[in-house]
Amino acid sequence: MIGIVIYLFLFLAGLFTLVVSLLSGQFPEWTTSFQLPIACGLAGGFGGVLYCLRGLYLNYSVKKQWSSEWYPWYIIRPFVSVLTGGVSFLFLKAGLLVLEAQKEASSSNFGFFALAFIAGLNVDKFISKIEDLAQATWGIEKSRASKDSK
Repeated sequence: MIGIVIYLFLFLAGLFTLVVSLLSGQFPEWTTSFQLPIACGLAGGFGGVLYCLRGLYLNYSVKKQWSSEWYPWYIIRPFVSVLTGGVSFLFLKAGLLVLEAQKEASSSNFGFFALAFIAGLNVDKFISKIEDLAQATWGIEKSRASKDSK
């Protein structure tokens, strides 16, 4: 269990380092046009690590049901959260998800970051909503994993 805690805090430190590097312009020149999607991925990562830390606390301290069978989940979940944070950017940018009715000249990217954080925090619900959208828009059936979870 201690190894998972250390891993999660190292992942969190890595996210902070990447955010500082991104904000200070230390990313390579070719990434300039990708800063917003990268930042969304990082925001999703923060949400995922928060979710893992909360799950660790609840399962170890509150419910007293800690199991090493969940180790892969704690290791993989932050990476999946980074990916869903980045994917949330794609859906917003494509106009498939809408945050506000009108785009104002003074609007910021906080909506992108908020949705990316939520996507990373709750990967399962985000994927389920994306599958709902795909089914309604293009008639694509939900995955077996989504059907089995109901």
